[in-house]
Amino acid sequence: MRQDTECGLMDNVLTLIANPQLGGLDDHSLEIATNALTEAGASPGAPVWLATGIAADIPFSTTSESQAQILTQAQTLVAEALAPAPLDVAAQAIAGRRKRLLVADMESTIIENEMLDELAHEIGASAEIAAITARAMNGELDFEESLRGRVALFAGLEAAALDRGLAKIRITPGAEPLVRTMRANGAYCALVSGGFTFYTNIIRERIGFDIDQANIIEIENDIITGAVASPVLGRDAKREALMRFCDELNITVAETMTVGDGANDLAMLTAAGAGVAFHAKPFVAKQARFNINHGDLTALLYMQGYRQDEFAN
Repeated sequence: MRQDTECGLMDNVLTLIANPQLGGLDDHSLEIATNALTEAGASPGAPVWLATGIAADIPFSTTSESQAQILTQAQTLVAEALAPAPLDVAAQAIAGRRKRLLVADMESTIIENEMLDELAHEIGASAEIAAITARAMNGELDFEESLRGRVALFAGLEAAALDRGLAKIRITPGAEPLVRTMRANGAYCALVSGGFTFYTNIIRERIGFDIDQANIIEIENDIITGAVASPVLGRDAKREALMRFCDELNITVAETMTVGDGANDLAMLTAAGAGVAFHAKPFVAKQARFNINHGDLTALLYMQGYRQDEFAN
């Protein structure tokens, strides 16, 4: 199989991605995907490895006048043909696949934690707060109402608890290569969270984002008041941030990629050129154009056609 990323005269590309820790993408999987593309009415070309055993492109062309429809159909048919293999599938146009703006959610995306859940043991309310968080992220509760309700439970807790939460943060595998590789190639990277600036400021510096935006938890005399400063940044704020960055950078929304897992990410996921639901809640996964359920965050680089040896460390 060819090792370069030259896709010839093909207009579209299907990318297959495995979990980098497990591998498992092989020639048989690529053959199944190629056959499924043919059945979908496409004309596939020769596969191209992006990372041996982990990610590969299959360029393809189609005579269909409905580009969006054929891409969605091809992605669905290939995913069904490969099931239950733990492989992620993304079909898109080759032109413009490398994005100039990344807007990323933080909790359960760039980091593996939900920080209010991590702090909940400080007040003996772990189960209660985790249940509210899960319902909010699956679209069952209003985000702003649920956030204010959860934070109110922390009223009177010493602010030092926030510092103790830092020790629990687990960076999601692939987060740093994603951000640093995109920035090294000229992209602007923004961390936009419904969480708190106390944590986004630190994660921005640690991972290498250009900017961060989040809510402010109010503290007086080193004590958490139980209030969130207005306005609360939720679902609409993330989409608004995406559009604002597009204006500031003078780029089109088609040149953007967003990533998140919860209901408050859905507006920015559906608005972006490539909105990626990352190990997302069912409510979100059903509505997102792209889903990464098995790979880590380097999957977003493979989706853009980056080879593993192009990743910035």
